[in-house]
Amino acid sequence: MNIETEKEEDGRWLAEVTELPGVMVYGENKKEAILKVKALALRVIADRIEHGEKIPELGEVFAGSV
Repeated sequence: MNIETEKEEDGRWLAEVTELPGVMVYGENKKEAILKVKALALRVIADRIEHGEKIPELGEVFAGSV
């Protein structure tokens, strides 16, 4: 899965897992945003597994993260 980050005009960082729609979070810095989005992504994946839903390919979890 890939994580994309972007610095907002107000100084906050936005991190998003592109393969999981809606999995995006803000952080005070890039590292915090990445850690928070990883945690959210893992919770979403666990929830999907519990409910028998399809999950993205997990070959490389969180590729491109810092």
